[in-house]
Amino acid sequence: MTAAPEQATAATTAALVTSVRDLAWDAVPADARVVARQCLLDFLGCAIAGAGDPLVDMLVAETAAREHAVEASLIGRDGRATCASAALVNGAAAHALDYDDTHTTMMGHPSVPVLPAVLALAELEDTTGRRMIEAFVAGFELECRLGAVVGPAHYVAGFHPTATIGSFGAAAAAAHLLGLDEDGWLRALGLAGTGAAGLKVSFGTMAKPLHAGRAAASGVQSALLARRGFTASTSIVEAAQGFAATHDRAADAAWLASMHGRFFVRETLFKHHAACYLTHASIEAATRIRRAHGVEAGAVCDVEVRVAPTALGVCNIAEPSTGLELKFSLRGTTAMALLGEDTASPASFSDALAHDPRLRALRNRVRVTADAALAPTASVVVVTTPDGRFEEALDTGTASDDLVEQGRRLEQKFRALSTPVLGEARSREILAMVATIEDQPRAAALLALTRPA
Repeated sequence: MTAAPEQATAATTAALVTSVRDLAWDAVPADARVVARQCLLDFLGCAIAGAGDPLVDMLVAETAAREHAVEASLIGRDGRATCASAALVNGAAAHALDYDDTHTTMMGHPSVPVLPAVLALAELEDTTGRRMIEAFVAGFELECRLGAVVGPAHYVAGFHPTATIGSFGAAAAAAHLLGLDEDGWLRALGLAGTGAAGLKVSFGTMAKPLHAGRAAASGVQSALLARRGFTASTSIVEAAQGFAATHDRAADAAWLASMHGRFFVRETLFKHHAACYLTHASIEAATRIRRAHGVEAGAVCDVEVRVAPTALGVCNIAEPSTGLELKFSLRGTTAMALLGEDTASPASFSDALAHDPRLRALRNRVRVTADAALAPTASVVVVTTPDGRFEEALDTGTASDDLVEQGRRLEQKFRALSTPVLGEARSREILAMVATIEDQPRAAALLALTRPA
């Protein structure tokens, strides 16, 4: 049994609101603005490619297809929906491939609950690109601060922060875009917090992408209801039976002051493998060993993958039977890397590959062990063959210092994801518009480009 958390100070929720409520695009440092645009581009690529996933078809059939509404666009599709339903569908689509960005402070995926909310509302309100992107940054910053407040205990307990903390981020972004007053912000967060839910046991199933969609839709609905005067707890984080107390951690509002001037968006981690981020270090370590030593999969006698204990409850599906489960299998993804499979392609993570005899044979020679000395984003891979024992250690938990190179890789990723759906010309138009999003008079124009030509 865990000890009861200390009660947060009475000003925690208000301090969170104060930290981002008046955030303006011009006050965001230049490097953070670059990364914010990169987050937008990466999200759009993931949503466009994920729009054709079967889980999105099911969501559309049960929501948008029944509404016959035209408030907001469905990214990568021809249809439209109510604002909340568009946020639901677009959030799930962008997380369907599990290829969207992540953050170690939030311990989840920060953009995917927030951007669907602000994009849908930007259409509803017909706002500018600048207003949309600064609302996104405000929501992003609030959810990362809240992630720091609740800390790792929240994640370890079994909650999925993309769903829970993401609901707060989406509500904050929506409140910012709608220009709510302080009381409106507090009530919007109160509504989002009381409905925040999502469990890690859902990893490897369609319910995980649904977490992102529900968080986005909750943020939209919470802010719109708050604008109408809907009441909710205005101390949702720090109340005795509020979010922090019931989710294993509380924090002092004075501690939030130490984050002043810090922009968490600059610390975003982007995926270059279409799998759970905690498999990335192992994938890259195994790839280096294969390339550096010419390791042939058939010659591998044994593989040890050492990871932090927390990874075992996230991405350690020992015998994945579907492509989706393969994304959350350290054994499976390490075997893919040693076989030379293209882990950057979402298409590689197929049910057929999960059942491939070569993959299964190599996967069964992979052992996953816990090492408490390792960071959650780190891994040590040891491959043994008749020719020797090869070891590689990596940690993928640090944001890139080279934003130009990061941008180049993300453009390449975006083109690979979007071109099959939209064509080259439309993909180029989106790239150009995202690069100048703060100068666009209508954010809705960006959404129009995401519909198939």
